[in-house]
Amino acid sequence: MIRALLGFLTLLLVMGIPQSCTLKKEPYPTIGKLVVLHPDFYSYVPKDSKIEVLAGGFDWIEGPVWWPKEAALVFSDVPQNIAYKWKDTHGVEEFLNPSGYFGNKENQSGSNGMTLDRNAQLVLCQSGNKTVSRFNAKTQTFDTLAYHFEGKTFNSPNDLVISADDHIYFTDPNYGMDASKKELDFQGVYRISPSGRASLLTKKWPTPNGIGLSPDEKTLYLSNSEPSKLIAYTLDGNGSISQERMLLDAEEMVRNSISKQGLDGMAIHSSGVIFLAGPDGVLLVTPKGKHLGTITTHQNTSNCTFNEDETVLYITNDATLLRVVL
Repeated sequence: MIRALLGFLTLLLVMGIPQSCTLKKEPYPTIGKLVVLHPDFYSYVPKDSKIEVLAGGFDWIEGPVWWPKEAALVFSDVPQNIAYKWKDTHGVEEFLNPSGYFGNKENQSGSNGMTLDRNAQLVLCQSGNKTVSRFNAKTQTFDTLAYHFEGKTFNSPNDLVISADDHIYFTDPNYGMDASKKELDFQGVYRISPSGRASLLTKKWPTPNGIGLSPDEKTLYLSNSEPSKLIAYTLDGNGSISQERMLLDAEEMVRNSISKQGLDGMAIHSSGVIFLAGPDGVLLVTPKGKHLGTITTHQNTSNCTFNEDETVLYITNDATLLRVVL
């Protein structure tokens, strides 16, 4: 009992420390639990794995990406318009400020989803700017890759993934913006070609959110938040989609959850298993849609990513940054 109380007090202390001052603690406090529905879950997450709290005190964090050359995790605090960098040896420090909105108005969303291209350059969904951009680390500037479709600006680019042949796939829901100022009358999923041309793949879903590619890049995965569904598409050689199929209907999970949160971002394991942020944590889902279990945080969980050798899963969990050893 005393040990549990001390652990809880430690967690409160970490979550109350400002981001720039959050330093490494040994051991890190832990939260949540593993909920196992199928023994294959343990092929990815060992029975003794803990859900460690690495840093806290944020607003709403998103878009984690592991940057091998920096040996660091980069992630967005969307409402604060700041991207942070975390290292185990240094804790958290500001990385990009502003990260995704360069206007003068307050309360504009910053960067959201982030990933690396094949040259290890950071590519971001800049929700406030309504753009998908590439960060040039040498000049500390952003190059806009796409900002409109058929002459109309995007809504709020949310999440993205890049194929080996440099096609960028991204979602464009309507989060964090005044609906009356929308120029597009739909929420879409797009592909940006290497030449920079943006093509609409689908506008069927009202809240397209997370997006991912299967290891062989023949399947595109999409999560829609409301209604909460995980959808798969077949990709052809040109990056066009066909054969839509629903892998997971998470509506009942949302209703029965503590967080009441729909599906969000995802990371695709080299085995093909989908690590999917959703109701109360990160769901492990097979490519055929079987739910193996959940890394449960009981909080709003936005996204996740692996380190370079898939031995660690990093989770952006509302106001806290989490780690699970795989």
